[in-house]
Amino acid sequence: MHKAPRTIRAVLTPLAFIANRWTPSPRIVRQAALAALVMSVLIVVTGGAVRLTGSGLGCDTWPKCTDDSLIVTQAQGFHGAIEFGNRMLTYVLSAAVGWCIIAARSAKPRRRSLTRLGWLQFFIVMGNAVLGGITVLTGLNPYSVAGHFLLATSLITVTTITWQRTREGDTAAKPRVPGPVRKLSWALIAATLVLIAAGTVVTGSGPHAGDRSEIKRMPFDWAATAHVHAISAWVVCALAVAMWLVLRVVDAPTDTRARARDLLIVLLAQGGIGYVQYFTHVPEALVAAHMLGSCLVWIAVLRVALSLRERPAAQTQIPAQGDPLLSAV
Repeated sequence: MHKAPRTIRAVLTPLAFIANRWTPSPRIVRQAALAALVMSVLIVVTGGAVRLTGSGLGCDTWPKCTDDSLIVTQAQGFHGAIEFGNRMLTYVLSAAVGWCIIAARSAKPRRRSLTRLGWLQFFIVMGNAVLGGITVLTGLNPYSVAGHFLLATSLITVTTITWQRTREGDTAAKPRVPGPVRKLSWALIAATLVLIAAGTVVTGSGPHAGDRSEIKRMPFDWAATAHVHAISAWVVCALAVAMWLVLRVVDAPTDTRARARDLLIVLLAQGGIGYVQYFTHVPEALVAAHMLGSCLVWIAVLRVALSLRERPAAQTQIPAQGDPLLSAV
């Protein structure tokens, strides 16, 4: 007699239903968060593949692939398959985000902060899916394409923070370095955001429109925007070097200094790729590598900033020797 109400409750509150019957280990929660982060990077790289192969309009419309078919047809050929494959990868990303939400909701004790971060990932994915559809319907408008990439970067931001938070507690954050160092990290974050935004302008005014036909480009001189992008990159590099040196001077924790070192390595590789692709007339393979590098640079910057504070996990208080609770055990 109680089966029907129980089934109804499971349908109405599926996350609570799962949480009552499953408790993931902290390792599983971390793996779920990492899966969402990896997929958020992979969707950017595959989106770049769509652009670089000229498959941006491989599917004629959205949300269907053609007016008469939900999936790609043989008539749409290679470009249709690439475009449709990237759309399908959005479902894999959604599954990864869903796993992150379920694992966070089922963790014991319940961590509402992780659950909120998981739901924020979900809404960003849905918003970017809609923006991707607008991009197709507007014939790959370069401003819509740029917004699509920036929203994907915001997803990487949230997934990176979520992954970090799975390794922490929910107590108030405590600084691990002096205040001026934390302010330097904010300058580094701001400069990197300018760098990423400038990169979207370089792409929007550059030769890779995303489709073989004539696509409207941003009305900026490509060489000039590339120079602005390069200057922004040098500013980020200077701030990253300053951060690495300052962390050594203030004797910051070992893991924090290691993240600053990793950032310098990623920036060096990304800068090398950027200059090579500029002087070799932006070949597709190097552009794809540069897009991956952009994601890795942003993740590295965030990890440096996040390592400057800590949230110790709450520990069960150990009773003192004269505590009645101790003698009662």
